[in-house]
Amino acid sequence: MNHTSTRYTKTAIVLHGLIALGVIVMFALGWYMSEIPKEAAKQTAFDLFDLGIYTWQLSEAASPRTFYFNLHKSIGITLLALIAIRVLWRITHRPPAMLSSYKAWERKLATGTHHLLYLLMIAVPVSGLIMAINSKYGVMWFGFDFIAGLDNKNLRELFKEVHEIVGVIFLAFIILHIAGALKHKFIDKDDTLKRMSLK
Repeated sequence: MNHTSTRYTKTAIVLHGLIALGVIVMFALGWYMSEIPKEAAKQTAFDLFDLGIYTWQLSEAASPRTFYFNLHKSIGITLLALIAIRVLWRITHRPPAMLSSYKAWERKLATGTHHLLYLLMIAVPVSGLIMAINSKYGVMWFGFDFIAGLDNKNLRELFKEVHEIVGVIFLAFIILHIAGALKHKFIDKDDTLKRMSLK
C-alpha cells in the first residue's frame, strides 16, 4: 500500500478543518448565549464574547440575546451548507484506505465513529433549523430574512430538546474522535494524523 493512497484529498481536508472550526464556534456560542438575560438593553455594537478582539456593528439596534441567537442561526445555516458539500464529496469520493497497522477493533471503532459523526453532524443543525422555523421569529441569515417563523410552540419545544440532547451526544463523539487521534499520535506513533494534513 503506497503512502499517498492513505491520504485524504485536499478538498476533504479543507472541509474537515472548516467544519471542525465551525462546530467549535457553535458550541462556544451556544453555551455563551444561553446565559444572556432576556431583559438586556438593545444596542448596535457588540464586542464578540466580550473579548475585546472584534466589535460587530449592526444597522438596527438589537438586544444581546437577539444578536447572539441570530448569529448562532446564521453560522448554523452556513455550517449546514458546508456539511452538505462534505457529505456529497464523501459520497462521490472513496475515502483513503486505513493504515495497515490498525488492529481489527480499531478499524471497526473508527468506521462506526465516523458514521455516527456524519449522522450527528447533520442531525444537530437540522434539528436546530426545525426548532428555529417553528419559533415566531423564524430564521435570518446575517441580517437577511431567510425563513419565516411558523410560531408552533409544541414543535419548537420538542426540537429544542432534540437539539440539546443530540448536541451533547455529538460532543461526546467529538471527544472520542479527538482522543483516538491523540492515541495514534502519541501512543501508536503512526501516520493517522498525516492522512488529514495538507503537508
